[in-house]
Amino acid sequence: MVRLPLTPAEVERGRRLGALLRRARGTRSMLETALAARVSPETLRKIESGRVATPAFPTVAAIAEVLGLSLDDVWAEITRTDDDAVPADARLRVREPLAS
Repeated sequence: MVRLPLTPAEVERGRRLGALLRRARGTRSMLETALAARVSPETLRKIESGRVATPAFPTVAAIAEVLGLSLDDVWAEITRTDDDAVPADARLRVREPLAS
């Protein structure tokens, strides 16, 4: 199977997703977060660094749940335009993470 190159918009969404997950993770370790979401630490590292710009939906959903992020907020953050004037911290609403 040949994978088509990512569009600039997909690359930007991946960058924003990674930044959002890093912010939401805060001081929590990457290992702890990955294990709680049942993904490999390497997968989480690649998503956070933007190297995997289009991760699978179940992967994003699992990480978001562990970090207490709603999928609506994740989608709003990664699809926003640069014209949006609301600071990222004001947009991010973190729910109480699930108990491990």
